[in-house]
Amino acid sequence: MRVVALGFNTGMGWRDMNEPKTKISGLPARRGALKLLDAVLRRGETIDQAEKSALGGVTGPADRALARAIVGETLRWLSDLDALIDSATKKNLPEDAKPRSVLRLMLAQTLRLETPPHAVVATGLELLHGGPRRLAHGVFSTLMKREVSLPDVPTLSDAVLTRWEERAEAIAPGLIHPPEVDLALKDHAETQERALAMGGVSLAPGHIRLPRGTPIDRLPSFDEGAWWVQDLAAQLPPRLLGAGDGRRALDLCAAPGGKTLSLAAAGWKVTALDVSEKRLEMLRENLVRTGLEAEIVKANALGYTPAKQFDAILLDAPCTATGTARRHPDVLHRVGPRQIGETTELQQSLIYQAVEWMQPGTVLVYAVCSLETEEGEDQAAWAEETFGLERMPITADELPEGLMPTAEGWLRTHPGMMAEQGGLDGFFVARWRKL
Repeated sequence: MRVVALGFNTGMGWRDMNEPKTKISGLPARRGALKLLDAVLRRGETIDQAEKSALGGVTGPADRALARAIVGETLRWLSDLDALIDSATKKNLPEDAKPRSVLRLMLAQTLRLETPPHAVVATGLELLHGGPRRLAHGVFSTLMKREVSLPDVPTLSDAVLTRWEERAEAIAPGLIHPPEVDLALKDHAETQERALAMGGVSLAPGHIRLPRGTPIDRLPSFDEGAWWVQDLAAQLPPRLLGAGDGRRALDLCAAPGGKTLSLAAAGWKVTALDVSEKRLEMLRENLVRTGLEAEIVKANALGYTPAKQFDAILLDAPCTATGTARRHPDVLHRVGPRQIGETTELQQSLIYQAVEWMQPGTVLVYAVCSLETEEGEDQAAWAEETFGLERMPITADELPEGLMPTAEGWLRTHPGMMAEQGGLDGFFVARWRKL
């Protein structure tokens, strides 16, 4: 059976003008999920940016988490969900049609979150109150009768495949699930003891990995301040500066502060600079909780004049964050050439500023949580050619087992790496010294 797609509103300018007044359990979470999906795909917002307005009518942390989970799985498997929907209609629904979005959410719940089909129908069709409910019901019923399933690995969009080229096949398996929980320890000597106590595993000294969904603030050791949440890949850039031994380090674009904490724990006297007061407040809270110290400066890096010299500078530059696609699958659909072009311009300005502050012997570590070569490898090559920095190759013994530096002595990680251990975010890291 193939359903004829006729008689529906094809625009996404739809809102909730004809929402039912009856109370259906779970409906607010699904309505919020639909608004979130609209914000990402139509307006290019991140899930975090859209959450406040989209989930305003969703009360309770469990329902809000459910709405985010539904949207996350929808975005993770969007190409495959659309292929299923198109297989059940004679005429493809427009990309921005409300029935297509509702069907995406319905299928994601059944095929990824294992929600019973009857519950999916009860909440999903209500999102089309006053609209083409029969169409959506027909498509969904057809697919359920076929006992359809998703492929083993998400299908990436043509745009992403073009950008990531030969790496795409290796990256895609790392996008199947949201990431597990990584902790960075203040004292690396406590790694095995704390991993055993928490029921986690360690993939490197000072690192612990816990099961996905672990409630962080309920861990027995939360108030001790002995650790903070930080993806394993994000823990690597500050480690590449080594022990501080009381030397000075500048953490540019520091908030929310995981790298500042790592540097302070390694014995650096850290100046943490960021333009966002809200994000710096998170850093202040973590400094208090962990008992670590850092000087905090709220300023735009491009207009800042440091009052002191630094032995090391860590530039974790603003980027498209496509390396975080495991936890933020919206980046797979809202990042394109325009966003990449904007961030590369900003990154070059920040690199230029950092080099201006370097004295002979100062070490610079440049990092981005991006999978785009324009933000990683291309920027590193540009920096070396422009400023004549001495490359300090990253070595295998500085990295967790299973990771290797590139032939150039840089570090490139992606979600498909260390897959048997749960994977990691995508990062690019380069290190130089000023002559």
